[in-house]
Amino acid sequence: MHLDWWTLALQTVNVLVLLWLLKRFLMQPVAAMIDARQAAAAKLIADAQAARTDAMAEKQKAAEETSRLAATRDDALKAALAEAEAAKAAVLAGGRAEAEKLRAAVEADIERHRKETETSYAEDAKSLAVDIAAKLVTRLPETAKITGFIDGIAMALRALPPESLAAITESGPVPVRAVRALTDKETSDIRAMLAEVLGKPVEITVAADPTLLAGLQIDAPHAVVRNNFRADLDRLLRELKSHGRD
Repeated sequence: MHLDWWTLALQTVNVLVLLWLLKRFLMQPVAAMIDARQAAAAKLIADAQAARTDAMAEKQKAAEETSRLAATRDDALKAALAEAEAAKAAVLAGGRAEAEKLRAAVEADIERHRKETETSYAEDAKSLAVDIAAKLVTRLPETAKITGFIDGIAMALRALPPESLAAITESGPVPVRAVRALTDKETSDIRAMLAEVLGKPVEITVAADPTLLAGLQIDAPHAVVRNNFRADLDRLLRELKSHGRD
């Protein structure tokens, strides 16, 4: 058997060059990509932990505020009861009938004061709960503040009467409010959604409105379609206050 050493040497050089090329143009980029993914995952975990810590702090703050309000209410009630007893003792000498009349009036005033105080504290607690929820919403990833609400807007549009749905494009491009400026992909996704719901291609104009907290809103001439956290929180607060009055 005869070995061609030159051929063997050239093949060895080829293998070494191939290994170098694989290391230079394949393995190193892949390793860099893996490192980037690991760094991104670590950041997401850190952000989630920070959000959890903030939520626990807000919860503790709410509990402390509730305790303070309860203590204040008890002090006010005790003071009112003490005042009522003093007034009762002062008028007993003037006759039982007058004393009973005054007692009833004082008790009614105490009950009214108690209800007003409880209502005030309940309203403060409801508003505080909604404010905490609004702060937590700001922790959402920026992409989720838009993409997570497109399907909801589509459902709300489909729920409109046909005449209201048809009138949305009467005045030109559909006006869309978003919590922030949209990316090209987000704009394209919203246009595609509207085209599917309305049955024809549409153009949109976008206005950034950070007060929405997260989500979208369409302000058409004859219909306002909302799918955002600000509208949800406002509705929740109205329901809480309405339930409290009931």
